[in-house]
Amino acid sequence: MRVLFTVPPLAGHVNPTVAVGAELAARGHEVAWTGPASALAGLLPPRARILPAGEGADGREIGGAYAGLHERWRDLRGVGALRFLWEEALVPLARAMVPGVTRAVQAFGPDVLVADQQALAGPLVARRLGVPWATSASTSAELTRPFADFPKVGEWVAGQIGGLLAEFGDDGEGWDPRFSERLVLVFSTPELVGRSEEFPSHFAFVGPAFGARPAPAGFPWQRLDPARKRVLVSLGTLNQEAGGRFYRSVLGAAERLAEQAQLVLAAPAALVGDPPRHLLLRERVPQLELLPHLDAVVCHGGHNTVCESLAHGLPLVVAPIRDDQPIVARQVVEAGAGVRVRFGRTRAEELRDALTAVLDDPGPRRAARRIQASFAAAGGASAAADRLEKLT
Repeated sequence: MRVLFTVPPLAGHVNPTVAVGAELAARGHEVAWTGPASALAGLLPPRARILPAGEGADGREIGGAYAGLHERWRDLRGVGALRFLWEEALVPLARAMVPGVTRAVQAFGPDVLVADQQALAGPLVARRLGVPWATSASTSAELTRPFADFPKVGEWVAGQIGGLLAEFGDDGEGWDPRFSERLVLVFSTPELVGRSEEFPSHFAFVGPAFGARPAPAGFPWQRLDPARKRVLVSLGTLNQEAGGRFYRSVLGAAERLAEQAQLVLAAPAALVGDPPRHLLLRERVPQLELLPHLDAVVCHGGHNTVCESLAHGLPLVVAPIRDDQPIVARQVVEAGAGVRVRFGRTRAEELRDALTAVLDDPGPRRAARRIQASFAAAGGASAAADRLEKLT
């Protein structure tokens, strides 16, 4: 079987496909990725086959410009952030990728195309060329009817999708490129997403799929204090610049919890200031390797970080900023696995109290371990590969 992954140039969307691709390759299948090649080269394993897709009308690859959009996007919230995502990112990326994805399908001849929900060119091309396709839902936000309380916003998003399909000669009747009608791979479980909603049988909750990724060298493991509880604080790679005020609250909470907890803060030193001596400050951390040594995580509610933390049974303090993060944060709180705080207005005392709650109250840890067990039972990359094999 040949499987072609269509992905945007973003680590959180590429990482699950790395794990699934490795599992498929181990079973003897051929795998390749298509998207902005220069960006994907830094996100995929060294020997991954990359078929370029994503040149703009001027012939320049859109990947670098797409990744650079966060300079304008990082200060937006709510509907403004949503409009920017569709008008400045998703639709232009799809438009630029369609020719390259078409060439990739014709050259590689996939039996199955797996399209990330933010790589809308994949379903467009697959439908046009008659290739079976599956959805890679690298976040569960789109599955939870996020616009149920805001129908006008939902209608606007539907209009963006309809306009894109019409541009490529498709009337969009009866289908949505965000959801395959044959297989939707959901990299989560109902224990986190919530069991209040019924999902079709072709929605496969396979749990997180963690692919190998390069770890930053030189982490000072010897500085982890065995006498204190250890907490990672991370806003992800795209949100650090927006965290200046939040980092001040982190430093204040670290001082107030000095006797009980050691915070490991992943942030640029220039944005943090002068940290207390017991706080461990690094611009980047080997997150997957570090998680087994921790007791809790403070994060922005990014789906990858949340799932990686829960896969290690760690309770969370979530400070969502935009996009799908408030939805993921709500899932964490409703599952009982963490506490939500306000990103823009959190004071040191509030963050201290939230950390105390997840470190001292056994309830969040029990809930996190329940989700951890559901992740393990779901099967991850192996279960995703099983479902893809059944499509052919």
